[in-house]
This record gives sequence, C-alpha cells and structure tokens, in this order.
Amino acid sequence: MEIKLKSGRSLKVKNISVDERDALLDTLDYEYDNEGSMKGIKMMHSTITKWMRACLKEKTDDKFLMGFSLEEKTEIFTKLQNMFFVGEGKASK
Repeated sequence: MEIKLKSGRSLKVKNISVDERDALLDTLDYEYDNEGSMKGIKMMHSTITKWMRACLKEKTDDKFLMGFSLEEKTEIFTKLQNMFFVGEGKASK
C-alpha cells in the first residue's frame, strides 16, 4: 500500500494486523465542543507520530519525521485513518 501527498511525495504503508490497527484506533481521543460536535483529537502531535512510526515502511527515526511540515503530518494521519477505518461503518450480516 502507498499514500501520495499533495506535495507529490509517496510513502509506503505497512500491512498491519487487525490487533495493531485496533490498538492504534484505541489511542484516538476526540475533543468535542459544547454542542457535541467533534473539534479534533487530543494529544494530536504524539498521536500522529505514533501512527507514522507504526504504519510507514520508511525508517521513521526523528530526523525523518522532522522532515515533514505539520500540514503534511496531518495529511498522512488523515490518509492512514481513512485506510484503517474501511469497513468500520458497515454492519455485519
């Protein structure tokens, strides 16, 4: 699997197990406003770093991760979430 960023940069994504995927999804802690609408994710930076280290095939050392802007990191995280949430909204038959 691979994701392509708006910048044209491509990143290879690991095939992770259902258990690894579930563990990552369980780390998400959403923030809501007074009306109950989602505002964002708590501890966004550490969550994004955790997802990038766990899901990207590239050597995800600090130097590699610091080479991305916050916008790129957010784009990577969003694309990874979309990949791993596939099928989550469909009821079993």
